[in-house]
Amino acid sequence: MDAINHTILLGGFLIVASILAGMFSSRLGAPLLLVFLGLGMLAGENGPGGIKFDDFALTYLVGSVALALVLFDGALRTPRQAFRLALKPALVLATVGVAITATIVGLLAFWLLDLPPVAAFLVGAIVASTDAAAVFLLLNMRGTELNKRVAATLEVESGINDPMAVFLTVACVELLLQPRPVLDWSFPLFFVQQMGGGAAIGVAGGFGLWWLVNRAELAGGLYPVLTAAFALVVFAAAQSLECSGFLAVYLCGLVLGNKRHRAQATILRFHDGLAWLAQIVMFLLLGLLVTPAKLLANWWAELAIGIGLIVLARPLAVFLCLAPAKFDWREKTFISWVGLRGAVPIFLASIPVLEGVPGAMVFFNVAFVAVVLSLIVQGWTVGPAARFLGLGLPPQAEAADRLEIDLPMVADRDAASWRVAAQSPALEKSFKELPLPRRAKIIAVIRDGVLMNRAELERLAEDDQIIALVPPEHTMRLDRLFAPRPVAKKNVDDGGEFVFSGEVKMGVLCSTYGVPFEPLDAGKTLAEFLAMRLGPNAVPGDRVRLGPVELVVNAIEKGVATKVGLELETPAERLPVLRFWRRLRDAGTALRIRLARGR
Repeated sequence: MDAINHTILLGGFLIVASILAGMFSSRLGAPLLLVFLGLGMLAGENGPGGIKFDDFALTYLVGSVALALVLFDGALRTPRQAFRLALKPALVLATVGVAITATIVGLLAFWLLDLPPVAAFLVGAIVASTDAAAVFLLLNMRGTELNKRVAATLEVESGINDPMAVFLTVACVELLLQPRPVLDWSFPLFFVQQMGGGAAIGVAGGFGLWWLVNRAELAGGLYPVLTAAFALVVFAAAQSLECSGFLAVYLCGLVLGNKRHRAQATILRFHDGLAWLAQIVMFLLLGLLVTPAKLLANWWAELAIGIGLIVLARPLAVFLCLAPAKFDWREKTFISWVGLRGAVPIFLASIPVLEGVPGAMVFFNVAFVAVVLSLIVQGWTVGPAARFLGLGLPPQAEAADRLEIDLPMVADRDAASWRVAAQSPALEKSFKELPLPRRAKIIAVIRDGVLMNRAELERLAEDDQIIALVPPEHTMRLDRLFAPRPVAKKNVDDGGEFVFSGEVKMGVLCSTYGVPFEPLDAGKTLAEFLAMRLGPNAVPGDRVRLGPVELVVNAIEKGVATKVGLELETPAERLPVLRFWRRLRDAGTALRIRLARGR
């Protein structure tokens, strides 16, 4: 009994310590997942804690559950529009990109570790996929708004690239366990089964869960428990049928998250906390599992493979896969850099250990070093890399203080409560002039705990509590109305020196600023011109060059550009990376002149 109590005490203490350490480390910009991993290592065999832990089976079990919950939570928050926008490039990266990355890393492992070809390729397969937990967390905590197409591609890729990595890993393990490795048609058929079966089970499970949530009459607190348990059922069912459970649980969450259902806000809050707990427990266990002293035997080769993954394998895979896509070199460079590795490679490295592959700890050690290196080098620099490449968007408003109110599903509008923030646009107009969306209605205003008479109310005041009915598609407009106005940030590309309405005519704008344009475009609005040049899938941050200047999409509503920036600086003057390169080039020229004079 004492051992059980001590284990509970230690587990609770480590989780509390992880949360508190993460709170302080985030102020320094340190990746939280690295903090959780480091605390696990400190508690482990070679750390002050001295805990000897080598249970790969338990780690694999906990890792499976944790990854399933993290993927489900990330998918719940992925809008259908973002998924559609990023699906094609993300799917290529998740399949062909993973294979290219695995091949390049496999060649490095073959050369540096002197492994047989199949074993070397297994090293590449293990570290080839990006990690959903790391990508979701770091992209959403950096404070820099990114081009939506870039952010969505990274998130969707991390959510759907695990099946390819699992397939390659399992195939290599089976080949290594055969006396005479032979490739046959069973491997591609297995891949089709993994992807096709996982997708079918996930979509069916998502619609089934949506139907169940809306039909079951439960206590409010049981709905999120139901969704979490159902997500694990979908994951385990797919895995049992030799399909991809990771793809299935991601698509299940995607379907549910994009359908109206009961207890929507409660489910999202619950899964947010559950995903955090899953990540903490998973990384603590992975930290406990590793023995740093055992990493020293081939540390130079493990470090070289990790560096090769970051600076060679991932960039080559991204630039090759995205060559036909609508990404410029800056966006491709950023996507290359944010190929974050997290728990998945270490999780996959447990498979050869559990299957008894000879020398399996080599795979685990390489995966662990690659993950730590990725979290330190890439995870610490996501924000600076976005600013360095000039990929920041205009500053966004702070999140609105909104509380969802659950209504019966027969209602065609949502109910929610907002707190009116200081410096919000709602304070600038009289109550009757508030720009409410169509079919949105304020039903109550509470000030200092007193229900106000709306007929006699002249203006809203700071900290007023608003209760309103609003169609789901217009909720974000009320968020912007009651939240503080965005404040410009230093070192962030603000989307152009001048900002115009999308209704401004091209002829007027271009004539005023001396910008060359085609006479046929003179009568078009900026919104119409950008739609013609960018197509129906334009997102904030997209640019169109007009001679020496650029038009920048700043805001879009219902697929139409509503705010457009005019960027007068050339890219070489505007982008930090090009300014740095120009200064470096000028310094090199000056040095050569001095050397020539010295002769």
